[in-house]
Amino acid sequence: YSSTTLAYCFSLPTHPMALGDTKLSLEGVEGQAPDVGEQDYTQRAQWLRAAVLGANDGLVSTASLMMGVGAVKDDPKAMIISGFAGLVAGACSMAIGEFVSVYAQLDIEVAQMKRELQTKGDGASADRLPSPVQAAAASALAFSLGAVVPLLAAGFIGNNKVRLGVVAAAASAALVVFGSVGAVLGRAPVGRSCLRAVVGGWAAMAVTFGLMRLFSVSAL
Repeated sequence: YSSTTLAYCFSLPTHPMALGDTKLSLEGVEGQAPDVGEQDYTQRAQWLRAAVLGANDGLVSTASLMMGVGAVKDDPKAMIISGFAGLVAGACSMAIGEFVSVYAQLDIEVAQMKRELQTKGDGASADRLPSPVQAAAASALAFSLGAVVPLLAAGFIGNNKVRLGVVAAAASAALVVFGSVGAVLGRAPVGRSCLRAVVGGWAAMAVTFGLMRLFSVSAL
């Protein structure tokens, strides 16, 4: 062999440690690759958790409203109509609020994309931009699903006291379900999350019922 060939052969990384270092470095690069499935699951979980919170808001607000009306007026129609009005008003409010909020976020992200295109030559994908219409529809639907629970519970009961008890019981059961789902999606303790949801719902219904009973007048 020539001196050039021998020098090239001796310069190769034939030592086992060198080969091991190369393998470890490649494994490190592979380990840094983003897990697309995990990222998609996280984004999906956030949407589901927001839907659970919206349903919880619809349930508590509508049940509290119906309890307040039932505290001053022994009329099933008034209680159902007030609950349905609360459902429609709350769903519209949630949809409009979410639309405005997400549209503001969309404007910020679009402006950021334009700045990145001007400075770096590439920006974030337009497919990942938030949709104000979808967010508004999801919020309204989630609120409506939660608000339907006390309406269905009180729809076929004539006695006012029994109707109030059924509304409170149905709302409590739904709060346990919503608290459990929210805890699972947020990876939080289920028991503690359910307890917070139920106690918070009871407090809202009790305060509304108590204040309406306290300030009720004969004209109502």
